[in-house]
Amino acid sequence: MACRMADPSVFLFTGPHPRTRSQKIATHSAPCMTGNWHLTWDRLLVKGENHKKWVIPMRRTRTVQAVAAPVAPSSADSAEYRKQLAESYGFRQIGEPLPDSITLKDVMDTLPKKVFEIDDMKAWKSVLVSVTSYAFGLFMISKAPWYLLPFAWAWTGTAVTGFFVIGHDCAHKSFSRNKLVEDIVGTLAFLPLIYPYEPWRFKHDRHHAKTNMLEEDTAWHPVWKAEFESSPILRKAIIFGYGPFRPWMSIAHWLLWHFDLKKFRSNEIQRVKISLACVFGFMAIGWPLIIYKAGIMGWIKFWLMPWLGYHFWMSTFTMVHHTAPHIPFKSSDEWNAAQAQLNGTVHCDYPSWIEILCHDINVHIPHHVSSRIPHYNLRMAHKSLQENWGKFLNEAKWNWRLMKTIMTLCHVYDKEENYVAFDQLAPEESQPVAFLKRVMPDYA
Repeated sequence: MACRMADPSVFLFTGPHPRTRSQKIATHSAPCMTGNWHLTWDRLLVKGENHKKWVIPMRRTRTVQAVAAPVAPSSADSAEYRKQLAESYGFRQIGEPLPDSITLKDVMDTLPKKVFEIDDMKAWKSVLVSVTSYAFGLFMISKAPWYLLPFAWAWTGTAVTGFFVIGHDCAHKSFSRNKLVEDIVGTLAFLPLIYPYEPWRFKHDRHHAKTNMLEEDTAWHPVWKAEFESSPILRKAIIFGYGPFRPWMSIAHWLLWHFDLKKFRSNEIQRVKISLACVFGFMAIGWPLIIYKAGIMGWIKFWLMPWLGYHFWMSTFTMVHHTAPHIPFKSSDEWNAAQAQLNGTVHCDYPSWIEILCHDINVHIPHHVSSRIPHYNLRMAHKSLQENWGKFLNEAKWNWRLMKTIMTLCHVYDKEENYVAFDQLAPEESQPVAFLKRVMPDYA
């Protein structure tokens, strides 16, 4: 999956793009509906031509054939239009636009002080949950017949994602009051993932400081149209990257962002080198031991497949947290911190076993309001945000329509429309996207 990160020379994950332009939607129903409707609002996705029809109330209810382009209803304050938009995208709720006058401090000040408290017992309990669940996963892999291995890999990949969340808390100084403890635990937690802790921490801090800011956000970025049109080979790579390989695009991000010393400031280099030495040391000792004990197939079974499972979650979590047709990326002169963190981040509910093993990382809005909130207090913080800012929140329960929307619509950056889908720009070359539209379920 070719995803573009803040560096124009690489592909990586990408996020949403502003869509404010109203669009004319050609209707394809009864003769009485011929002509064009001009719909104006922040953007209403009307599904592709092969998708089911959506009913959009205007003066009277009429059926509009879906087309693969976000549209905008007539009033940004209309609850009915936001409800229809949420249904078409696979969201439970799409929040109202946050007023420009609201600051991030205004939002943070409404959170109870208790949510910022570090509890050592809860922190180490999370470590115990991750270690035991990961060990159980490795045991299942060792005992499972071949036809049950995918289930064992899914469990183990999800369990090792919990290691990432623990290291993630350490990087945000929300795991322990002792900085040295956080550095040690964070480094150790990232080792099975072959993730260098300090390089990731430096880049991730910038993601929080510049969430959904064009050029500056170091997590996911939109594809630029100029890049998309620059060469046929690159265009095909990008289409495949944003198509079938998108759930593993974090592998490209991992490789391109964390091992290049030129991407770091001079005062960061020493810590980066220490982290890289730890990772390479783990690979030099751990991988040969696995191969010595279990062979190359054992390395694939016990390390590679769970690692791919981790990257599936890393990729899809990041996509869902910050990518939707109605959530814009903005340039630095237009960017607003409160809008990006509160209004531009998505809360998504997953099955309970995933939430437990991944330590509530998908209760993500409060984490972006303040990264100092420990993972075990995120639900309390989210409840407070719902009580005080609930109408501005974007919330979903994981479903196929949500994923299909992201993977088939959220592609190339457009200032007015947030995203333009690949098949609108290069329909003849967008077979991977057309394939996803055909095979991905549309259940919400």
